[in-house]
Amino acid sequence: MVVLPESLGVYVINLARCVDRWKAIRSQALAHGIHIIRVPAIDGHSVAPTGYVDVDHASFFRHGGRQLLPGEYGCYRSHLRAVDMFLSSTFEASIVIEDDVEIVGDLLERTSQILAAAPTADIVKLFNHRIRGFRLLTTTISGDEIGRCLHGPQGSAACYIVTRNGARAIASAMRTMILPFDVALERGWDHGANILTVRENIVELGNHSQNTQIGTRADYRAIKFSEARRLPTHVLRALDYSRRIKYALEI
Repeated sequence: MVVLPESLGVYVINLARCVDRWKAIRSQALAHGIHIIRVPAIDGHSVAPTGYVDVDHASFFRHGGRQLLPGEYGCYRSHLRAVDMFLSSTFEASIVIEDDVEIVGDLLERTSQILAAAPTADIVKLFNHRIRGFRLLTTTISGDEIGRCLHGPQGSAACYIVTRNGARAIASAMRTMILPFDVALERGWDHGANILTVRENIVELGNHSQNTQIGTRADYRAIKFSEARRLPTHVLRALDYSRRIKYALEI
């Protein structure tokens, strides 16, 4: 798939109250001559749980072994909003970015090279918290290695490429929330999109990432179920792990 840099949309998810984040990332983009489009993020803390839309709470409880954080709900809906905005545009592919990412000057060029090297890719993650059991599919002319991981979740949906095929797939299959967005995004065996990842991160997180908008470790610990109630979660995660391995071996 040949996508020229000028045919790429760059969508940045940003909460209205996080003006400093928007100013910082916009300044970076301007310095590199990259046009970015702001995606008005949904603040999950401003929505009562009774007002959540398209959430399968029972499935989320089973898969996560805990309750749903307001920040996770907002994050999920915000990413789908970004995907919907892209589908309504004329861009051939897009990069979706969270506003705590540091934009690099060659982002568009390397994205174009990735899509050329992996023409069947629907989604390519450009940032992960961990990469283990990487299986190489191809390498771009700039040396970016692209493939899949045997181990996961890899963590984070801070920055990823999505094509029109990928956007249509996740906009449909992931419309109902049963997992946090970053976890659901990696499950290509479930949503049907061909998802790949770079071995080495193309972007990094900035200083703003230290102030989470979703939840702290203490927040997550406070909503975890007891071990007895988490038994179905362990079973589902084991099944997902086996499916991930099979999916990684298919390339």
